Amino acid sequence: MTLATQTSRNESMYGFADIDSYMESVKESITYKFTGANMVVAGLMSDAQELMTRDTERARQTLNIAKAVLFQIMDGKLVGTVERK
Repeated sequence: MTLATQTSRNESMYGFADIDSYMESVKESITYKFTGANMVVAGLMSDAQELMTRDTERARQTLNIAKAVLFQIMDGKLVGTVERK
């Protein structure tokens, strides 16, 4: 897949061109550092619920982002839950 095709696909699916940069920003987020990626997904899903009433396209894209984060958890690239000691 060419870079232009991937960029176009990402913009359609997620609303932005670079999902890898988004994943890096997730890793830097306070939510991820303190609670893990499961809470990031929950937050994205809450955002999508709110968007459903006024912007279904953006809600769809937000759900795609949540799925991308879940796939990163399933692949072992993100930690789902951070244990508290």
